Amino acid sequence: MARSQETFHKKEIRNKKEKKRKLKEEKKAARKDSGKADGNDMIAYVDEFGNISETPPDQSFRDMEVDADSIAISVPKDEVSEPVDPIRNGIVTFFNESKGYGFIRDMANQASIFVHVNNTIDQIKNNNAVTFEIEMGPKGPTATKVKLKP
Repeated sequence: MARSQETFHKKEIRNKKEKKRKLKEEKKAARKDSGKADGNDMIAYVDEFGNISETPPDQSFRDMEVDADSIAISVPKDEVSEPVDPIRNGIVTFFNESKGYGFIRDMANQASIFVHVNNTIDQIKNNNAVTFEIEMGPKGPTATKVKLKP
């Protein structure tokens, strides 16, 4: 007598596939029965303060009229601003004579500003009090027209 070619493991796999197929068909039927969902449950409103709500915004704010002359379209000019003195004072905190660069500590805001030997008028050393002007270089502010303080 020959043994059955269908083993226990093969039966289990077949049963799992059938069960999976039945579940899939049930889900499909449930989706079909429920019909299409209308889009009203997916709508959200934004109120005048930028908060998201489920109710439509109050229409009374829409009807408010704004005087067109009260709206500023441009940035107001500073007419009262005093002219800024381009010459600044500082102290040389570091200067490498062999490489030709250093840093100056600005006395106004304690910022460290790069200086190159080509931008100096007088010979400078460490801890010298100097006057200079600031220009924007490719890597940030640089000191130009550097002179020793008299």
